Amino acid sequence: MTDQGSGAPGEGAPASARQIREDARPTPPDSRPPGGGGGGGGRGGRSRRGGRGFRRRACYFCETREPIDFKNAQLLRRFIADSGRIETRRKTSTCARHQRELARAIKRARYLALLPYVVRRRLHA
Repeated sequence: MTDQGSGAPGEGAPASARQIREDARPTPPDSRPPGGGGGGGGRGGRSRRGGRGFRRRACYFCETREPIDFKNAQLLRRFIADSGRIETRRKTSTCARHQRELARAIKRARYLALLPYVVRRRLHA
């Protein structure tokens, strides 16, 4: 019979396992490619916008202090897409609080027929 090792740790077959473990170590933080990491391609990295961090526009309602009123259809139309949908926060740059109030006001205005639920477009003119 051949002896596979004296049984001491770090000899024989475990030496190759140790070598694999050393190869599988994560890369140091400063040697990673720029771009935010996490696999999501998120903001804040250097992958887009020339290396500067992304700064979100300020909320329209926070800046102007204009109240959100369901009777002000002129204002509410600015936050509705051509298809009649309520625009997302990302497109309108409103904060979460005002987006909720805005959605509620648009729904009330629709119920009172101040705003349309659906915009009908002619397919063949």
